[in-house]
Amino acid sequence: DAAHELRTPLAVLRSVGEVGLEEAKSNTEYREVIGSMLEESTRLSRLVDSLLTLSRMESGRARLRIQCFDVTALARDVVECLRPLAEEKQQHLSMPDAAALDVDADPSLLRQALMNLIDNALKYTPAQGAIRVSVERSGNHVRIVVQDSGPGIAPEHHAQIFDRFYRVDTGRSRDTGGTGLGLAITRWIVDQHGGAIAIHSSSGARTAFEISLPLAFGARVDLQASSPSNIRS
Repeated sequence: DAAHELRTPLAVLRSVGEVGLEEAKSNTEYREVIGSMLEESTRLSRLVDSLLTLSRMESGRARLRIQCFDVTALARDVVECLRPLAEEKQQHLSMPDAAALDVDADPSLLRQALMNLIDNALKYTPAQGAIRVSVERSGNHVRIVVQDSGPGIAPEHHAQIFDRFYRVDTGRSRDTGGTGLGLAITRWIVDQHGGAIAIHSSSGARTAFEISLPLAFGARVDLQASSPSNIRS
């Protein structure tokens, strides 16, 4: 699978380079050739980075650096980081106000998981479409939902959507620069934190990816202490 994914951008790089050398061109034409080659090299870099991450995951060399932090603030930071990309594609990326919610997790890895989900939504949401990120408390857990107004994903794909290199539409995913690894990496990150990830979608309708993570231990204790069963009259 990895070899197959590497062959395509390498073939495009070689083809563009060969065409660029066939005859003399103007500076503008050469810039276009170089731009195309840079786009393919970016795809290669993204794929290699993902493969290295998977390698560390499987070999057990990926170490979690757990700390207590506000996941709401982290989600908002990711949204603001990706907002310029959404605006460039004429999309509306939003996150409503939400309370601070602490989790015990690796902030770097959890940030990568959220980046993967939002970037995936940006890829498949049309111009003028909307991507909404929400964070809320649900009992002893925090729910992070990334919802888009894209074409949706048919139920028959849901069981495999988190498998590495799996694509609902192979040609379309390659055109958008997808590697088929982002969701697999995201699921691994969520699993490592004792959480769960699910997809809610149907063909022709919007798609929502939901991450559920345990609240930080202190937050869970506070919730139990304030429950009606623990309040004396």
